Amino acid sequence: MGRRGGPRPGARFLVVGLALPALLCATACARPDSHPPPNSPSTPGSSPPGAASSSLPASSPAQPASDADLCARLVSSWSRAVLDGDTYGDYQSMGLSHGQYEILRDVVAAARAVRERRGARAAGQLIDRRARHACTERYRHGTPSGGPWA
Repeated sequence: MGRRGGPRPGARFLVVGLALPALLCATACARPDSHPPPNSPSTPGSSPPGAASSSLPASSPAQPASDADLCARLVSSWSRAVLDGDTYGDYQSMGLSHGQYEILRDVVAAARAVRERRGARAAGQLIDRRARHACTERYRHGTPSGGPWA
C-alpha cells in the first residue's frame, strides 16, 4: 500500500507482468485433445458485449501450432532480443532446446551482418525467414530424438 492507502505505483504492471508468461504458456502449450472451459473467450458466442469479434468464421476450430511453428516463434522472438542486446541466457533459461539454440545462434550471427549493411528492418525480415526455414527443416520428420533438450 502507498502512503495514502492506495496501491503502490506500478503494482498493476507487476501483476500483469507475472500473469503474462502463464497466459502465453497456456495458449501455446495447449494440446489438440484439450478443450477450453465452458464460457471461455475461445468458445463461440461467449464474447462479452462490446468485445471485438474474431475475423475467423465461428465454424473453423483453432489449430494448435506445430512444433516447427512454435520453434520459429521462439527463435524469432529470442533472436530479436539477443540482437538488440536486451538479454543473455543459456538455452534452458530461454526455454529452448539445444538444437533450437543452435538455430538462434546462426540466425543472430547472420542478422548482425545484415543489420550493419542494410538496417534493422532487413535484419528482422532475415530473422523471420531463417528461423522459419531452419525450424521447418529441424521438425521435417517429427520431433528430433535424443532427449527433451536435444
